[in-house]
Amino acid sequence: MLAAGLAAGFAGGLFGIGGGFVVVPALFAVLPLLGGAPEELAHVAIGTSLATIVATSIRSVHAHARRGAVDFEILKSWAPWIVAGVGAGVLLAARVPGPGLAIIFGTGVLVMALHFLFPLLGGRQLATEMPGGAARAGIAGGLGAFSSLLGIGGGTIAIIVMTLCGKSIHRAIATASGVGAIIAVPGVIGFVAIGTGAHGLPYGSLGYVNLPAAAVVTAATLLTAPWGVAAAHALSPVMLRRSFGIYLVAIGILMIRNGLYG
Repeated sequence: MLAAGLAAGFAGGLFGIGGGFVVVPALFAVLPLLGGAPEELAHVAIGTSLATIVATSIRSVHAHARRGAVDFEILKSWAPWIVAGVGAGVLLAARVPGPGLAIIFGTGVLVMALHFLFPLLGGRQLATEMPGGAARAGIAGGLGAFSSLLGIGGGTIAIIVMTLCGKSIHRAIATASGVGAIIAVPGVIGFVAIGTGAHGLPYGSLGYVNLPAAAVVTAATLLTAPWGVAAAHALSPVMLRRSFGIYLVAIGILMIRNGLYG
């Protein structure tokens, strides 16, 4: 879990993501050691991942803000719609069995892998301003719902939208790092609520959030998130993006297999 936290923190700072793509698979491997029913693992892994994203996101956005790179107006205007989407995602997660949630996670990871391996939208600009009105509500709400179902911070999608609307990649990554906290805080509350009273949870769980695992991962992410931020501002991320994309393909296939066959 310490290793997963170190990797998640660095990935969060580097790519503007919450680290859930690293944390959720690690939790699937480690949570059985804490006991609990196999059918509950997917919900606990995703709820716990959201809990770790709170600290990762706040640490990353603080480091980016010190460089003056965060657009807080975007975060303020998108926040209500993101939170509404998270609520919808949590309600859907409560109705999806564990294996189905693992398949949803794996499918979503494969979709995200395509972006990292084949960034067809990279460098393009479709607008000069961020979307408003119904378009903003739909994109932000969908972002919140999708991210809460996967236990991720939603940074990848937010970065795509911002760069398409003329924001520089560094400003997009910096601002997207703040989206994670907007998703994770209501997401954690929701997963605690829908998991309250559930049977067969791993030791140390509060609803669908495992506190020992969240504490260990969070402690590690706080250390490496600033390193990822520094790398994002100093390095060309092409090879890193491709390597991360290959990792996502492997994880996506593994999670789908787990959902189908246990």
